[in-house]
Amino acid sequence: MEKRVGGVLIETYQGDITGLEVDAIVNAANSDLWMGGGLAAVIKRKGGERIEIEALGKGPIRPGEAVITTAGMLPARHVIHCAGMPPGGRATYWNVRSSASAALDLACEKKLDTVAFPAIGAGIGGLSEKQSTKAIAEAVAEYTRTARSVKRVILVGQVKDVCDAFERAVEEALIDQVMVDVLRDDE
Repeated sequence: MEKRVGGVLIETYQGDITGLEVDAIVNAANSDLWMGGGLAAVIKRKGGERIEIEALGKGPIRPGEAVITTAGMLPARHVIHCAGMPPGGRATYWNVRSSASAALDLACEKKLDTVAFPAIGAGIGGLSEKQSTKAIAEAVAEYTRTARSVKRVILVGQVKDVCDAFERAVEEALIDQVMVDVLRDDE
């Protein structure tokens, strides 16, 4: 899927997020920022312990927040760590949405152009793929209303089902956004 909304190109990509040459990839993190399991462990293994050391120096943070670090040996320039859950806890829709919004804000502060998101909180976090992709798609749709430096958002699924969930979530989020705009215009 490729969809241009305002000045932002939203895409889906099936594959390994750690191989993308982008300004930033997003890590599905816990609020202590330890990179022990799931995607975080893969990022640490491929990018180096430097990523975790830098992240730990910026934490802990609250679930729903995000921090940005370098990407070590990964092809991306940065890793944005989105805390969708506390350590050992479960991710929530609102923490994922809030952390995705925080990630886009951090990317704009650093004047980054391209950010790639996985399904934060799905898997180890215990959130369903549908809820995770919906939370992220809504944060992205909201961002497109006041887009700043980020002009390309890539929604990444390791498998086709996650990409399909992202595509449905984006369509729904954009329809919801249009409805909100219409209601505001009627007031």
